[in-house]
Amino acid sequence: QMNPQGCRTYPFKVPSSEERAHDFLWRIHKATPAAGKVSVFNRSHYEDVLVVRVEDLVPKSVWKERYEIINDFEKLLAHRGTRILKFYLHISPREQLERFKKRLDDPTKHWKLNAGDYAARNKWGDYREAYQEAMEKCHSKRAPWHVIPADKKWYRDASVAAIVRDTLRDMDPQLPTIDADLGEIRQLYERELAELNE
Repeated sequence: QMNPQGCRTYPFKVPSSEERAHDFLWRIHKATPAAGKVSVFNRSHYEDVLVVRVEDLVPKSVWKERYEIINDFEKLLAHRGTRILKFYLHISPREQLERFKKRLDDPTKHWKLNAGDYAARNKWGDYREAYQEAMEKCHSKRAPWHVIPADKKWYRDASVAAIVRDTLRDMDPQLPTIDADLGEIRQLYERELAELNE
C-alpha cells in the first residue's frame, strides 16, 4: 500500500517546442522524484535512442552518444538515492494486432488509436534491434532492465507488481520524522474537545 500523494505518473509524448530547446534529458530530470517520492514514466528518455534512431530523426552520431549520457544520468540518480526500475513490456506482433482490432471495434477504446503506432509495425525489426542495443548498453545493477512478457495483461501486471514490491521491501521505507510537538498538539486538541462538550 502506498499513499498516492507521493506518486506521480509522467506520460512522455513527442517533445514540445520548449522541451526541444533544451537537452534531451531536461524534461526527464524535471520529473525525477524527490526523496520519499515515486515517479512512474510512461515512455522515457529511452525514446531518444529508440524512436529518433528508427525514424531517423537525428543523425547516428547524436543518438549513439546518448547511451553514455543516459548511463551517467542514471548513475547520478542512483548516487543520490533514487532506485531505478526499467521495464520493457514485450508484446508479440500477433497480440499487438489483436489489440488494434479491439480498439477499432470498440468505440470506448477509439481514444487509444494512433496511426503512428500502427505504422510503426512496419519497422518492428528495427525497433527490436534498437531496444536490444539500448538494453545491452544501459543495463546495470543500479538501473536494471526487466523484460516482461506482456501478451497476457494479468501476467504483465503481476510480474511488474512483484518486482516493485520486492524493491520496496529491500528499500524498507520508513515514515518521515516530524518536527511538531505531539504533546502540545494533544493538549490543544483535548482543550478544544472539552470546550465543545460543555
